[in-house]
Amino acid sequence: MSEQRFFRFLQERIGLDVESVGVPMVERALRQRCVALNAADLHDYWVRLQQSPDEQLALIEAVIVPETWFFRYPDSFTALVGLAQKRLAELAGERPLRLLSLPCSTGEEPYSLAMALLDAGMSPADFRIDGIDISPISVAKGIQGVYGRNSFRGTELGFRERHFREDGDGHKLNERVLQQVNLEVGNVLDPALAGRYGQYDFVFCRNLLIYFDVPTQQRVFEVLKRLAQPQGVLFIGPAEGSLLARLGMRPLGIAQSFAYVRQPADVPAAPAQPARPLPAAAAPSRPRPMTVPSARPLRVVPPAAQAAEPRESESELLANIARQANAGDSAQARASCQRYLHLFAPKAQVYYWLGLLSDTEGDAQQALSLYRKALYLEPQHPEALLHLATLLAAQGDEAGARRLQERAARAGRESER
Repeated sequence: MSEQRFFRFLQERIGLDVESVGVPMVERALRQRCVALNAADLHDYWVRLQQSPDEQLALIEAVIVPETWFFRYPDSFTALVGLAQKRLAELAGERPLRLLSLPCSTGEEPYSLAMALLDAGMSPADFRIDGIDISPISVAKGIQGVYGRNSFRGTELGFRERHFREDGDGHKLNERVLQQVNLEVGNVLDPALAGRYGQYDFVFCRNLLIYFDVPTQQRVFEVLKRLAQPQGVLFIGPAEGSLLARLGMRPLGIAQSFAYVRQPADVPAAPAQPARPLPAAAAPSRPRPMTVPSARPLRVVPPAAQAAEPRESESELLANIARQANAGDSAQARASCQRYLHLFAPKAQVYYWLGLLSDTEGDAQQALSLYRKALYLEPQHPEALLHLATLLAAQGDEAGARRLQERAARAGRESER
């Protein structure tokens, strides 16, 4: 197929596993660039692509769709502040803290790091932040520091009043924050990256590894290890914990922070487990009711002795689960999921939430089981497909992961019709 050479180009240049974003997205980008250049066909476009570094960047830009906002995963920033204050005290004025955001996209993440540390009372001399991204357009936008409403999400927007001023239809970041951050164009697959930038106390690399195949994940991880101090902390995306465990990292144990450090030398990394069979998916005949284990036997209470509880509607309870999980309240979100399963019929989205909660807590086997339950109820659930694919890839089952990615891509195509 003629598109395969473009897929290989993207894999070699930026490490992109095309299936992870969906073949249709890449095909759309190719069509857009063909139209932009008035190319006769894909072969004509391929010839032009090989001759023009500018067009190579344009294709990469067309494929990459930045999805970011200020203080995404807020508990990560809360954890960072505490860890940074401790590390700064250990340095005792020897040097400022060094932080890295990779990829930094249009700057929301590195500027969030700066705002969090400044709001915690640190002085500008206490830290420096670098942001690196493969997209020159994204980096240029980040340097300008002007953001529209999509960059400000949620209800906790006090930082906007403290650090921005209105600028036309957007908001302009103030100079105090801008000066703390250096944004540059760079490629995480560049082996010279660590040599150019040195080592960092804290590295934010979130939701990047999930877009790579297993060999590229290993290459990127080796770069990240060289970029981080031996005692440095790596912050990742919610679905990437199982990958880090396989690669020799352990979670810090701070809820919803997605923060990892290196394993002690005497503790082996988690095996990829390719030889151990994965749990079978639920059989399609006669599904059994799902039960939640209890620490003590349940007892039946006569109706007269039961306390009257207002019953939430199904939609209210689902909204509460989403709110609790997004706020990082894992225990309450899990309890609400179990309450939903007690009150209502099994629902794929609820098992997906339970799987994601287990995933972020590092319980890969439990997450596998729960994602599979979600897919038993809704075979084309896109998030469950992608998160289960990530776990399978982390366990060495690349064929299984690819099948799920293909299913997710097909589901995406069907939803667009």
